[in-house]
Amino acid sequence: MRIGYTLMTEQAGPKQLVEHAVRAEAAGFAFEVSSDHYFPWLAEQGHAPNAWTVLGAVAERTERVELMTYVTCPIMRYHPAVVAQQAATMQILSDNRFTLGVGAGENLNEHVIGRGWPPVNIRHEMLAEALQIIHGLFDGGYFSYSGSHFRVDAAKLWDLPDVRTPVGVAVSGEQSITHLAPLGDHMIAVQPDAELCKRWSGLKSEPGRKIGQMPVCWDPDRDAAIKRAHEQFRWFGGGWKVNAELPDVSSFAAATSFVRPEDVAESIPCGPDVEPILKSAKQYADAGFTDLAIVQIGGDHQDGFLEFARDRLLPALDAVHGKG
Repeated sequence: MRIGYTLMTEQAGPKQLVEHAVRAEAAGFAFEVSSDHYFPWLAEQGHAPNAWTVLGAVAERTERVELMTYVTCPIMRYHPAVVAQQAATMQILSDNRFTLGVGAGENLNEHVIGRGWPPVNIRHEMLAEALQIIHGLFDGGYFSYSGSHFRVDAAKLWDLPDVRTPVGVAVSGEQSITHLAPLGDHMIAVQPDAELCKRWSGLKSEPGRKIGQMPVCWDPDRDAAIKRAHEQFRWFGGGWKVNAELPDVSSFAAATSFVRPEDVAESIPCGPDVEPILKSAKQYADAGFTDLAIVQIGGDHQDGFLEFARDRLLPALDAVHGKG
């Protein structure tokens, strides 16, 4: 299982994120994924720079790591034709190190354009159409499309990479896999669910990568780590059926007001030790994931974590799971 690093745009500014990316590559992470938000989940996180601008800078400052959006929503805030152009440009700038990760989005980020928030079945329909458009533009030449949700009129990507940009698709259950597996190269999920992996592979002639994500909160002081994880990441346990629907940071604050620090500590590895992280990572490996991106909670607490990852965590993970 390959281990990656998360550029969490909700918890650090753009210059910080670029420096984190450079240091994560030096520490030995195999790939780096970036969230793509207009808002943080909670006000305490305090940031939300433009992910695509940051990734362009990261592509110029790094040499080896693969890069990925985790994930971009191409159905409202961005038109899929624009996402296709962004992805093709990123693949060129990164010398073919980029994967486009897409998902059906969250109300938190997409409401800003004032079009309301569709129900999940409509969002899946929109994402399926968006992927058809993205693939059509990746094919080259002029492309037009008329669907139930999107129109494209004689669009063409004038700068296409030598290597076609692979596409990862975020799924969470039967409905999303059925709609989206035929349109994606790789699976993205944030829960170590073996049934998701099995169902995805059953629908694909080439199963591709299965890319998970796992939060940790490293700190020399475990109590400080638990406090920070509770302050900034207590939203994580709500699950995507809830997290996709809430409209703003105050809603997330209200929805998580009764979550206790000890509740967070039960689900997120906190503190200075390797073993709890290995235990959580094993759940993803056992479920069938090929890749796992780690989130270090706290934008101002990356330096110590990256040293810990270089010296202790990555060697331990490689010893148990290999480099994939």
